[in-house]
Amino acid sequence: MITPAFAQTAGASAGGMDMIVQLVPFLLIFVIMYFLIIRPQQRRAKEHQDLLKNVRRGDTVVLNGGLIGRVTKAGDEPEMEIEIAEGVRVRAVKSMIAEVRAKGEPVKAA
Repeated sequence: MITPAFAQTAGASAGGMDMIVQLVPFLLIFVIMYFLIIRPQQRRAKEHQDLLKNVRRGDTVVLNGGLIGRVTKAGDEPEMEIEIAEGVRVRAVKSMIAEVRAKGEPVKAA
């Protein structure tokens, strides 16, 4: 009856080093994901928020659904009025704006 022999680790300090070596690839993957995925997405979201804040009357906008129209009424509320054809006005949520194609006339000082 011979029992199998198992190799012993060199000491307690080697076990801590093995743990660090195993965590390095996970940390490296997280850093790469941050710079390639998370950071650019946050930058695009900030740019979109700035775009939504600066939308004003007369801007030509493209909505996420593909509609193109001219803003006729904009304000601080989450909805705006967009003219998609002559005499046809629709209300749309500001967050649905995909891009601003042409800027309208600046607001006249009163």
